[in-house]
Parts: sequence; structure tokens; C-alpha cells
Amino acid sequence: MTQGRPLLNRRLAEFGTTIFAEMSALAVRTGAINLGQGFPDTDGPEEVREAAVRALRAGHGNQYPPGPGVPELRTAITAHQQRRYGLAYDPDTEVLVTAGATEAIAASLLALLEPGDEVVALEPYYDSYAACIAMAGATRVPVTLRPEPSTGTYRLDLDELRAAVTPRTRLLLLNTPHNPTGTVLTREELGAIAELACARDLLVVTDEVYEHLVFEGEHLPLAGFPGMRERTVTISSAGKTYSFTGWKVGWITASAELVTAVRSAKQYLTYVSGGPLQYAVAEALRLPDSFFEGLRTDLRAKRDLLCDGLAEAGFAVYRPAGTYFVTTDIRPLDSGGDGIAFCRALPERCGVVGVPNAVFYDHREQGAPFVRFTFCKRTEVLEEAVTRLKGLRQGSAR
Repeated sequence: MTQGRPLLNRRLAEFGTTIFAEMSALAVRTGAINLGQGFPDTDGPEEVREAAVRALRAGHGNQYPPGPGVPELRTAITAHQQRRYGLAYDPDTEVLVTAGATEAIAASLLALLEPGDEVVALEPYYDSYAACIAMAGATRVPVTLRPEPSTGTYRLDLDELRAAVTPRTRLLLLNTPHNPTGTVLTREELGAIAELACARDLLVVTDEVYEHLVFEGEHLPLAGFPGMRERTVTISSAGKTYSFTGWKVGWITASAELVTAVRSAKQYLTYVSGGPLQYAVAEALRLPDSFFEGLRTDLRAKRDLLCDGLAEAGFAVYRPAGTYFVTTDIRPLDSGGDGIAFCRALPERCGVVGVPNAVFYDHREQGAPFVRFTFCKRTEVLEEAVTRLKGLRQGSAR
């Protein structure tokens, strides 16, 4: 304390150490299998790693790269958006490279929000959303995705979304495919969201980092819907698709006016980062369709392995349509339904780490009985985790 004030900015007072740091430290301390934090345990394609090595040796990006990102990567991003989704962007004015999607989210919200603005976000949400909204001085308004036990899925109530919008609403913050629930918003849902945004003159920031990890349905960028290109900031990154989460190379695509606004905030955050890695990601974006198909096939098999194992262990399972996370309901195993306590005890009980979904909710009671596990691990690791988890039902410990 100095001058009678806490050291931490009051806007961040509600945010402590992230749950990912806590659970990963618990995994290390106990030697448990970490199915909590979403990072793969193998590296991505060898040709992409070699592209980074070539860039380093050639001196490409070893000094400050251009603020918007190296031209090769910006061009590759626009080619990807055109090829995959038919969305045309100018690589010089409508693309911005960032230090991962997390910085893209922070820069977008800091640039586009004023104190007093309201942001409607789908709950549960990735934890940085709440912190970034708070840093911007805005107010978050959660709209809860509801679990449907009969179908093992989560669903968006469009009427609830419409009712959440007020005259103070500035922006909708969407995530599809959705972390942690694995929901992939449908064409009909996205169409209704687009109509709402246009009718109420709202900006939209979409987090689409799991765009290539869709197992059922299809990924449809909201920017492709009528009236949305000029009001949507689309965010993605290399980490999830190519298994290089440590590289922290992300990007936004948007109208020139929106990119200019976001760049005005981003330049005072990292300014630039990952110069040589940007050249490598440019090559990654040009990988053939067979790479993406193979990635989905591999992860779909791992999803099914873990989901089936969790069900056999006694969890109620919400099988995801996308991402590499599965949400479970612990109440068949723990009638108290306290996911936080369950996750803190789980490593000692059976040697596996998960993440409690309650930390992704404003309405903590809505997420209390749910726990998230990741399946972006080697098959033998998942098989061992399933074996350990089955001990919960059998009453045995590790």
C-alpha cells in the first residue's frame, strides 16, 4: 500500500492469478497429466519449423519487423481468407499482425471501447475477455450458453442475446468455435447475430482461433454475412492450428478504418514481435488442404477417445463440435457439484488435471458443476489419463 491505495489498478482487482497458471503448477507439483491448459505436447509441421530456421539464418525479421506485420505474412493471411471463405482483404490496409490472438483481443477492445460502454459476450468465456473489457473501462454483459443434457451440447438463446443489447451496447464479443464449450455457431445463429448487429449499429469482435478445428458443422466467419464486413474485427492465430502456441503470432482482418483504430492501441502494447516466426507462419498458411483435413481427423479421434473414457469414468460429457476441449458435468461423481474443489483435488485423487468452468462465468453458479479437459495431447497420454480417471468411479486412487 502507498498513499492509502492498493497497488493494483482497481479495474483489475477482481482478477488474480489465472486458473491456467494455478492448475499447471499443480500438475508439475503432483506429477499429474495436464489436461487443463490447452497446449499440444508435440510440435507442429517440420516444414514450418524449418521455415523459421531459414528466416533466422537469412536475417529475415531479426530486427524490428514492420508495425502491421511482415508483408509476406499479411499477403498469406489475405490469401487464406479469400481461399477458405471468399473474403477479400487488402494486405496493406486491412490486416494487422499481433502477438497472438490474446493481444489482438486486448488491442481491439482497448481501441474500440470507452468507459461506460457495454460489451455483450457469450458466457462461459476465455478469461482474458473479462480482463480486457475491464481494462478498457467498459462493462461486460454475459449471455449464457445453456447446456442441453439430452443432446450433450450447448446452445445460444437468441432471444436472450437480443434482450441483452441496450442503448449503451457498443460491441458484441463472439467466440466460435467456442472455448470452453466446443459449440460451433450455426449459419442460422450467425445470421440472426448479423441482423442484430446491423439493426442496432453494433461493432463485433470475433475470436476464431479454432476455425480449423471443427468436427461437426462448419466454420463460417461472421464477416461474410450481409452488412458485417465493415463492422467486424476477425481474429485468428497460428498457435491452435499449427501447434506452435509459444510463437504467439496472431492477426486481425477488418476494414481499413477498424484496422487503423486497433493498430493505434496495438502499437503501444508490443509494437512488433516474432519477426522470423512471421515468415514461417506465412508458409504455414499455404499448407495444402490435406494438412487441415489430417489435423481434424487426428483431433476427432482424440476427442472421441477422451469423451468415451470420461463417460466410462462416470462424467456426463458434452461432446464438442469444435476446439480441442471437452466440457463435463461432475455431478454423477460428486453430488456437491463444486468444480473448483473437484479440480484442486483431482491430481491427488487420480493424477489428472482439469480446469473448472466456473472461472469462465460471471454467474459462477451456472458453471459450478462443469470441468473442462483438453485432448490436444499424444494418444498414449490420453489413454493413460483415461485409465487414471476411470479409477474415480471404481473408488481407487493413483
